[in-house]
Amino acid sequence: MCRVLDLQQAVLAKNDACAHTLREELAGRGTAVVNLLSSPGSGKTALLERELTRARERGVPVAALTADLATENDAVRLARSGVPVKQVLTDGLCHLEAEMLGGHLDGWLPAGTRLLFVENVGNLVCPASYDLGETLRVVLASVTEGEDKPLKYPTAFGLAHLVLITKTDIAAAVDFDEAAFRANVERVNPGAEVVRTSVRAGEGVGVLLDRALAAREGGPAHIPVMTRQSHHVHDASEDRVGHRDTVGSSRS
Repeated sequence: MCRVLDLQQAVLAKNDACAHTLREELAGRGTAVVNLLSSPGSGKTALLERELTRARERGVPVAALTADLATENDAVRLARSGVPVKQVLTDGLCHLEAEMLGGHLDGWLPAGTRLLFVENVGNLVCPASYDLGETLRVVLASVTEGEDKPLKYPTAFGLAHLVLITKTDIAAAVDFDEAAFRANVERVNPGAEVVRTSVRAGEGVGVLLDRALAAREGGPAHIPVMTRQSHHVHDASEDRVGHRDTVGSSRS
């Protein structure tokens, strides 16, 4: 068991080092990464398509990379926004890693990109432990998933800078208890912002883009307790893109 844990820690430490390097390299190009995590079916792709479209309409240079085990369906959907999009097929791997992400960006990411949105593999377990060199980590949960989701996946929600509730237009139909959900987020990540969104109703659309741009410019950032408790993670509130790490890894 000790050897297994040692190997896991070594893998995560290597990823942290790669993430640090990637963050600095992208910062040198003026690019900030937004890492989007959620369960399958949360509505992540639909919301991201709207955010990308809004960015294009506002003249903000953005790009998106989406990861799945199979198919290029999400890339096709995101490409409708008119911004550069790349599909990554993980061949069974349940998460992206910093070195993998860097390899896919090499020679592809357009010069001048201000924000790179990374749609991680639909999974709240494995991706939560891997820093991708992001400036902003966002976790999404739909109203259909239950109010106790943050308690079931404390690492994913505990390391988030921003939490988005999706599909709020059907909240009443599924008897979603928003107050309980917010209270559970507060338990694992005190002070984290929780935003209501509905692609169908247009509620909250544009908030993700605004928060990402603010994070890129080094605006005041929420610092998750789990991040502060990790001894090798720097204070996110002092970060300017690429000057200091904003997301480190906290092992649970």
